Amino acid sequence: MEINPRSFHARRMLVLSAAFLVILLGPLGNYYFQINWIQGWYQSLGIGNFWFVSPLEGLESILVAKQLYLPALIAMLAPVVLALLLGSVFCSWICPISFFSELLDWIRRKISGRTWLKDRLLLSRRLLWYALLGELFLSMILGAPIFVFVSPPGLVGREIMTLIFFHTLALEGVIILLVLGMNLVTRRFYCRYFCPLGAALNLIGSRRKVAVILDHDKCTACGLCDRRCPLGLSPTNGMTESLYCWNCGECIDVCQSQALSFQWRQNPEKVQNEKLNQRLK
Repeated sequence: MEINPRSFHARRMLVLSAAFLVILLGPLGNYYFQINWIQGWYQSLGIGNFWFVSPLEGLESILVAKQLYLPALIAMLAPVVLALLLGSVFCSWICPISFFSELLDWIRRKISGRTWLKDRLLLSRRLLWYALLGELFLSMILGAPIFVFVSPPGLVGREIMTLIFFHTLALEGVIILLVLGMNLVTRRFYCRYFCPLGAALNLIGSRRKVAVILDHDKCTACGLCDRRCPLGLSPTNGMTESLYCWNCGECIDVCQSQALSFQWRQNPEKVQNEKLNQRLK
């Protein structure tokens, strides 16, 4: 399928590529030119004097240390506000695992000649919440922030740093290969069912202000958006407004009737009042 440069897929790939370059250029600049302007990766990332901390890793640290640390709370603020406004867009627009998953999907389509990729193993989406609760519970029992050490997005950054500074790869990189390998069975298998960070961001963004909204009057129920969704959601059944949707925009790209679009979410009570007023008129 030819990619429209104005499509959300093309824009998202551009952002994903730029986000990957951020964690690639940081260690490269440090190692070869002693430039420390970018430090860390997508768990704790410093750009100049500004630091950003993943909400889940920050919460883990608070639970383990049993005390609040103001700089960490401030560093968590930007990702939390982003999720409140746009939902779990970190997962679809920034995460390096999504970057490699998109490249893997592209390769699979090229080799197989298929437009649509099938999901062969479907599980209950409730596993995502069990993964989050289990990860937090295990961290408190062990007294160590588990996801800080085994987070796939964080491991990508650490593997890059290890390769550049020590010219080798760490054993933990096997986790990245396992996560990407499961995409051959089901698209975004780890993201759908086992990523505690994704679960945390989904919860924060459950009432996100920007969402993909379906215009039922325009929808022809062709099913193209359902087949395109990398998370296996059904936009024709309104699942783009559920907390599982990560606002990637793929469904909007394939909707030929333009029934799907990003919209600023209004207060449900306000919408009902407006409809009632229109009927009374």
